[in-house]
Amino acid sequence: MKLASLKNGKRDGALILVSRDLTRAVAADDIAATLQQAIERWAEVEPQLQARYAALNAGTAAGAFAFDQTAVASPLPRAYQWLDGSAYLSHVELVRKARGVEMAPSFLEDPLMYQGSSDYFTGPHDPVFIASEDWGADLEAEIAVITDDVPMEATPEEAKSHIKLLMLLNDISLRHIIPPELNKGFGFVNGKGVTAFSPVAVTPDELGDAWDGSKISLPLTVHVNDAKLGAPLAGVDMYFDFPRLIAHAAKTRPLGAGTVLGSGTVSNHDRSNGFCCISEKRALETVEHGKPRTPFFHFGDRVRVEMFDAQDASIFGSIDNEIRKYAK
Repeated sequence: MKLASLKNGKRDGALILVSRDLTRAVAADDIAATLQQAIERWAEVEPQLQARYAALNAGTAAGAFAFDQTAVASPLPRAYQWLDGSAYLSHVELVRKARGVEMAPSFLEDPLMYQGSSDYFTGPHDPVFIASEDWGADLEAEIAVITDDVPMEATPEEAKSHIKLLMLLNDISLRHIIPPELNKGFGFVNGKGVTAFSPVAVTPDELGDAWDGSKISLPLTVHVNDAKLGAPLAGVDMYFDFPRLIAHAAKTRPLGAGTVLGSGTVSNHDRSNGFCCISEKRALETVEHGKPRTPFFHFGDRVRVEMFDAQDASIFGSIDNEIRKYAK
Protein backbone atom coordinates (compact mmCIF):
# COMPACT_ATOMS: atom_id res chain seq x y z
CA MET A 1 0.00 0.00 0.00
CA LYS A 2 0.87 3.64 -0.39
CA LEU A 3 -0.52 5.98 2.25
CA ALA A 4 -0.46 9.75 2.62
CA SER A 5 -1.88 12.54 4.77
CA LEU A 6 -3.99 15.06 2.88
CA LYS A 7 -3.72 18.61 4.20
CA ASN A 8 -7.06 19.60 5.73
CA GLY A 9 -6.19 22.43 8.12
CA LYS A 10 -5.68 20.05 11.04
CA ARG A 11 -2.35 19.09 12.55
CA ASP A 12 -2.44 15.43 11.47
CA GLY A 13 -4.20 15.73 8.10
CA ALA A 14 -6.60 13.11 6.75
CA LEU A 15 -5.54 9.60 5.79
CA ILE A 16 -5.71 8.75 2.08
CA LEU A 17 -4.56 5.82 -0.04
CA VAL A 18 -2.51 6.54 -3.16
CA SER A 19 -2.37 4.32 -6.24
CA ARG A 20 0.78 2.38 -7.04
CA ASP A 21 1.57 4.72 -9.96
CA LEU A 22 0.98 7.82 -7.78
CA THR A 23 -1.74 9.20 -10.09
CA ARG A 24 -4.94 8.54 -8.11
CA ALA A 25 -6.01 8.66 -4.46
CA VAL A 26 -9.01 7.83 -2.33
CA ALA A 27 -10.06 8.85 1.17
CA ALA A 28 -9.42 6.34 3.96
CA ASP A 29 -10.23 8.47 6.99
CA ASP A 30 -13.41 6.49 7.58
CA ILE A 31 -11.20 3.47 8.31
CA ALA A 32 -8.65 5.43 10.37
CA ALA A 33 -8.81 9.20 10.64
CA THR A 34 -5.03 9.66 10.50
CA LEU A 35 -1.94 7.62 9.77
CA GLN A 36 -1.06 7.70 13.47
CA GLN A 37 -4.41 6.12 14.29
CA ALA A 38 -3.88 3.53 11.56
CA ILE A 39 -0.46 2.48 12.83
CA GLU A 40 -1.81 2.17 16.37
CA ARG A 41 -4.58 -0.19 15.12
CA TRP A 42 -2.60 -1.76 12.28
CA ALA A 43 -3.71 -5.38 12.74
CA GLU A 44 -7.35 -4.25 12.75
CA VAL A 45 -7.33 -1.76 9.88
CA GLU A 46 -4.76 -3.20 7.48
CA PRO A 47 -7.19 -5.63 5.79
CA GLN A 48 -9.70 -2.82 5.18
CA LEU A 49 -7.00 -0.54 3.82
CA GLN A 50 -5.65 -3.30 1.58
CA ALA A 51 -9.11 -3.97 0.13
CA ARG A 52 -9.63 -0.30 -0.73
CA TYR A 53 -6.11 -0.02 -2.11
CA ALA A 54 -6.80 -2.96 -4.43
CA ALA A 55 -9.97 -1.27 -5.63
CA LEU A 56 -8.09 1.99 -6.20
CA ASN A 57 -5.49 0.25 -8.38
CA ALA A 58 -8.23 -1.61 -10.24
CA GLY A 59 -10.05 1.66 -10.97
CA THR A 60 -13.17 0.70 -9.01
CA ALA A 61 -12.72 2.74 -5.81
CA ALA A 62 -15.66 5.07 -5.23
CA GLY A 63 -14.71 8.71 -4.82
CA ALA A 64 -11.19 8.37 -6.25
CA PHE A 65 -9.51 11.62 -7.31
CA ALA A 66 -6.31 12.82 -8.98
CA PHE A 67 -3.35 12.69 -6.60
CA ASP A 68 -1.48 15.97 -6.11
CA GLN A 69 1.86 15.60 -4.32
CA THR A 70 1.81 19.27 -3.34
CA ALA A 71 -1.49 18.80 -1.46
CA VAL A 72 -0.15 16.40 1.15
CA ALA A 73 1.80 16.82 4.34
CA SER A 74 4.55 14.43 5.37
CA PRO A 75 2.86 11.01 5.90
CA LEU A 76 3.10 11.59 9.65
CA PRO A 77 2.83 15.39 9.92
CA ARG A 78 4.05 15.00 13.51
CA ALA A 79 5.15 11.96 15.51
CA TYR A 80 5.51 10.93 19.11
CA GLN A 81 9.12 9.96 18.44
CA TRP A 82 11.70 10.68 15.73
CA LEU A 83 15.06 8.92 15.97
CA ASP A 84 17.85 9.30 13.44
CA GLY A 85 20.77 6.92 13.17
CA SER A 86 24.01 6.99 11.22
CA ALA A 87 23.99 3.62 9.51
CA TYR A 88 26.34 4.45 6.62
CA LEU A 89 29.81 4.61 8.15
CA SER A 90 31.35 5.67 4.84
CA HIS A 91 29.70 9.04 5.52
CA VAL A 92 31.05 9.26 9.07
CA GLU A 93 34.52 8.15 7.98
CA LEU A 94 34.87 10.71 5.18
CA VAL A 95 33.52 13.67 7.14
CA ARG A 96 35.90 12.90 10.02
CA LYS A 97 38.84 12.37 7.65
CA ALA A 98 38.32 15.88 6.28
CA ARG A 99 38.65 17.18 9.85
CA GLY A 100 41.78 15.12 10.44
CA VAL A 101 39.99 12.86 12.93
CA GLU A 102 39.90 9.06 12.78
CA MET A 103 36.64 7.19 13.25
CA ALA A 104 36.49 5.63 16.71
CA PRO A 105 36.48 1.79 16.78
CA SER A 106 33.35 1.92 18.96
CA PHE A 107 31.41 3.21 15.93
CA LEU A 108 31.63 -0.32 14.52
CA GLU A 109 29.89 -1.79 17.57
CA ASP A 110 26.91 0.47 18.24
CA PRO A 111 25.18 2.88 15.87
CA LEU A 112 25.21 6.61 16.42
CA MET A 113 21.67 7.84 17.06
CA TYR A 114 19.97 10.99 18.28
CA GLN A 115 16.40 11.94 19.14
CA GLY A 116 15.17 14.85 17.05
CA SER A 117 12.27 17.26 17.03
CA SER A 118 9.06 15.57 15.90
CA ASP A 119 6.31 18.01 16.86
CA TYR A 120 6.28 19.38 13.29
CA PHE A 121 7.49 17.84 10.03
CA THR A 122 7.68 19.91 6.85
CA GLY A 123 5.59 18.81 3.88
CA PRO A 124 7.36 17.16 0.94
CA HIS A 125 6.77 20.14 -1.36
CA ASP A 126 6.75 22.89 1.25
CA PRO A 127 9.53 25.48 1.62
CA VAL A 128 12.27 25.06 4.20
CA PHE A 129 12.79 28.26 6.19
CA ILE A 130 16.12 29.27 7.71
CA ALA A 131 16.98 32.65 9.20
CA SER A 132 20.54 32.99 7.92
CA GLU A 133 22.73 31.57 5.16
CA ASP A 134 25.56 31.75 7.71
CA TRP A 135 24.06 28.70 9.41
CA GLY A 136 25.45 26.47 6.65
CA ALA A 137 22.17 24.77 5.73
CA ASP A 138 22.58 21.34 4.17
CA LEU A 139 20.35 18.41 3.26
CA GLU A 140 20.63 14.82 4.41
CA ALA A 141 18.76 12.43 2.11
CA GLU A 142 17.78 9.29 3.99
CA ILE A 143 15.38 6.38 4.27
CA ALA A 144 13.07 5.99 7.27
CA VAL A 145 10.82 3.32 8.72
CA ILE A 146 7.66 3.66 10.80
CA THR A 147 7.16 1.00 13.46
CA ASP A 148 4.24 -0.27 15.46
CA ASP A 149 4.74 -0.92 19.20
CA VAL A 150 8.21 -2.35 19.77
CA PRO A 151 8.93 -4.03 23.14
CA MET A 152 12.02 -3.21 25.15
CA GLU A 153 15.02 -5.45 24.39
CA ALA A 154 13.59 -6.53 21.02
CA THR A 155 16.27 -8.39 19.06
CA PRO A 156 17.09 -7.43 15.48
CA GLU A 157 15.25 -10.53 14.26
CA GLU A 158 12.19 -9.58 16.33
CA ALA A 159 12.43 -5.98 15.16
CA LYS A 160 11.84 -6.97 11.51
CA SER A 161 8.16 -7.70 12.13
CA HIS A 162 7.64 -4.23 13.62
CA ILE A 163 8.60 -2.37 10.42
CA LYS A 164 5.24 -1.40 8.91
CA LEU A 165 6.01 1.48 6.55
CA LEU A 166 8.96 3.09 4.77
CA MET A 167 9.56 6.67 3.61
CA LEU A 168 12.27 8.95 2.25
CA LEU A 169 13.34 12.08 4.07
CA ASN A 170 15.31 15.30 3.81
CA ASP A 171 16.82 16.11 7.19
CA ILE A 172 18.02 19.73 7.19
CA SER A 173 21.33 20.10 9.05
CA LEU A 174 22.90 23.43 9.97
CA ARG A 175 26.59 22.62 9.58
CA HIS A 176 28.03 25.79 11.11
CA ILE A 177 25.89 25.42 14.24
CA ILE A 178 26.49 21.71 14.83
CA PRO A 179 30.21 21.66 15.89
CA PRO A 180 30.02 24.11 18.82
CA GLU A 181 26.78 22.46 19.92
CA LEU A 182 28.30 18.98 19.93
CA ASN A 183 31.36 20.30 21.75
CA LYS A 184 29.11 20.88 24.74
CA GLY A 185 28.94 17.09 25.00
CA PHE A 186 25.17 16.70 25.01
CA GLY A 187 23.77 16.52 21.45
CA PHE A 188 21.81 18.21 18.69
CA VAL A 189 19.12 20.80 19.26
CA ASN A 190 19.78 23.98 17.28
CA GLY A 191 22.04 22.26 14.76
CA LYS A 192 19.12 20.38 13.24
CA GLY A 193 16.49 22.27 11.27
CA VAL A 194 13.21 20.92 9.95
CA THR A 195 12.68 17.47 8.44
CA ALA A 196 10.57 16.72 5.37
CA PHE A 197 9.35 13.26 4.37
CA SER A 198 8.23 11.82 1.04
CA PRO A 199 4.61 12.33 -0.11
CA VAL A 200 3.74 8.69 0.57
CA ALA A 201 4.75 6.00 3.03
CA VAL A 202 4.74 2.50 1.57
CA THR A 203 4.33 -0.98 2.98
CA PRO A 204 7.42 -3.16 2.46
CA ASP A 205 5.72 -5.34 -0.18
CA GLU A 206 5.57 -2.33 -2.52
CA LEU A 207 9.36 -2.59 -2.88
CA GLY A 208 9.32 -6.16 -4.15
CA ASP A 209 12.74 -7.81 -4.32
CA ALA A 210 14.43 -4.48 -3.51
CA TRP A 211 13.42 -4.98 0.15
CA ASP A 212 15.05 -7.89 2.00
CA GLY A 213 13.45 -7.20 5.37
CA SER A 214 16.37 -5.09 6.51
CA LYS A 215 17.31 -2.55 3.83
CA ILE A 216 16.37 -1.24 0.37
CA SER A 217 18.65 -2.15 -2.52
CA LEU A 218 17.97 0.82 -4.81
CA PRO A 219 19.72 4.15 -5.50
CA LEU A 220 18.55 7.28 -3.68
CA THR A 221 18.66 10.16 -6.14
CA VAL A 222 19.35 13.75 -5.07
CA HIS A 223 19.29 16.92 -7.15
CA VAL A 224 20.20 20.44 -6.03
CA ASN A 225 18.93 23.15 -8.38
CA ASP A 226 18.30 20.46 -11.04
CA ALA A 227 21.96 19.37 -10.96
CA LYS A 228 22.44 15.79 -9.83
CA LEU A 229 24.30 15.62 -6.53
CA GLY A 230 24.31 11.84 -6.48
CA ALA A 231 22.51 8.52 -6.43
CA PRO A 232 24.24 6.36 -3.81
CA LEU A 233 23.08 2.75 -3.52
CA ALA A 234 21.00 2.45 -0.36
CA GLY A 235 21.59 -1.29 -0.02
CA VAL A 236 25.38 -0.98 -0.17
CA ASP A 237 27.57 0.05 2.78
CA MET A 238 24.65 0.17 5.22
CA TYR A 239 26.65 -1.06 8.18
CA PHE A 240 23.69 -1.06 10.58
CA ASP A 241 20.45 -2.20 8.92
CA PHE A 242 16.99 -1.15 10.11
CA PRO A 243 16.35 -4.12 12.46
CA ARG A 244 19.71 -3.40 14.11
CA LEU A 245 18.84 0.29 14.46
CA ILE A 246 15.44 -0.53 15.97
CA ALA A 247 16.98 -3.01 18.42
CA HIS A 248 19.50 -0.37 19.49
CA ALA A 249 16.74 2.20 20.08
CA ALA A 250 14.70 -0.34 22.09
CA LYS A 251 17.61 -1.51 24.22
CA THR A 252 16.39 0.20 27.40
CA ARG A 253 12.80 1.24 26.57
CA PRO A 254 9.86 0.28 24.39
CA LEU A 255 9.09 2.25 21.23
CA GLY A 256 5.54 3.49 20.75
CA ALA A 257 3.54 2.89 17.59
CA GLY A 258 4.32 5.62 15.10
CA THR A 259 8.01 5.84 15.99
CA VAL A 260 9.94 7.14 12.97
CA LEU A 261 13.53 5.95 12.63
CA GLY A 262 15.93 7.27 9.99
CA SER A 263 18.96 5.62 8.43
CA GLY A 264 21.21 8.66 8.43
CA THR A 265 22.71 10.03 5.22
CA VAL A 266 22.86 7.34 2.52
CA SER A 267 26.49 7.02 1.48
CA ASN A 268 28.85 4.73 -0.43
CA HIS A 269 32.59 4.13 -0.23
CA ASP A 270 32.46 4.35 -4.04
CA ARG A 271 32.34 8.14 -4.32
CA SER A 272 31.54 7.94 -8.04
CA ASN A 273 27.92 7.35 -7.00
CA GLY A 274 27.79 10.90 -5.71
CA PHE A 275 26.36 12.20 -2.47
CA CYS A 276 23.20 12.57 -0.41
CA CYS A 277 24.47 15.66 1.42
CA ILE A 278 26.62 18.65 0.52
CA SER A 279 28.84 18.16 3.56
CA GLU A 280 30.14 14.83 2.27
CA LYS A 281 30.99 16.34 -1.12
CA ARG A 282 32.78 19.19 0.66
CA ALA A 283 34.67 16.67 2.79
CA LEU A 284 35.95 14.88 -0.32
CA GLU A 285 36.94 18.22 -1.86
CA THR A 286 38.87 19.03 1.31
CA VAL A 287 40.69 15.70 1.26
CA GLU A 288 41.54 16.02 -2.45
CA HIS A 289 42.13 19.78 -2.82
CA GLY A 290 42.77 21.08 0.70
CA LYS A 291 39.55 23.04 0.96
CA PRO A 292 35.86 22.70 0.01
CA ARG A 293 34.56 24.18 -3.22
CA THR A 294 30.83 23.51 -3.03
CA PRO A 295 28.77 26.03 -1.01
CA PHE A 296 25.99 25.18 1.38
CA PHE A 297 22.47 26.32 0.53
CA HIS A 298 21.62 29.85 -0.49
CA PHE A 299 18.11 31.28 -0.36
CA GLY A 300 16.23 30.18 -3.45
CA ASP A 301 18.07 26.88 -3.82
CA ARG A 302 15.98 23.74 -4.28
CA VAL A 303 16.60 20.16 -3.25
CA ARG A 304 14.84 17.13 -4.74
CA VAL A 305 15.00 13.61 -3.30
CA GLU A 306 13.46 10.58 -5.00
CA MET A 307 13.82 6.79 -5.40
CA PHE A 308 12.97 4.87 -8.56
CA ASP A 309 12.30 1.18 -9.08
CA ALA A 310 13.86 -1.04 -11.75
CA GLN A 311 11.29 0.26 -14.28
CA ASP A 312 12.25 3.87 -13.46
CA ALA A 313 8.94 4.55 -11.71
CA SER A 314 8.92 6.77 -8.63
CA ILE A 315 8.12 4.73 -5.53
CA PHE A 316 7.59 7.35 -2.82
CA GLY A 317 6.98 10.46 -4.88
CA SER A 318 9.39 13.35 -4.66
CA ILE A 319 10.60 15.58 -1.88
CA ASP A 320 11.05 19.02 -3.44
CA ASN A 321 11.94 21.78 -0.97
CA GLU A 322 12.95 25.36 -1.71
CA ILE A 323 15.22 27.10 0.80
CA ARG A 324 13.69 30.41 1.88
CA LYS A 325 14.61 33.13 4.33
CA TYR A 326 12.60 33.06 7.52
CA ALA A 327 11.02 36.32 8.60
CA LYS A 328 9.02 36.85 11.80
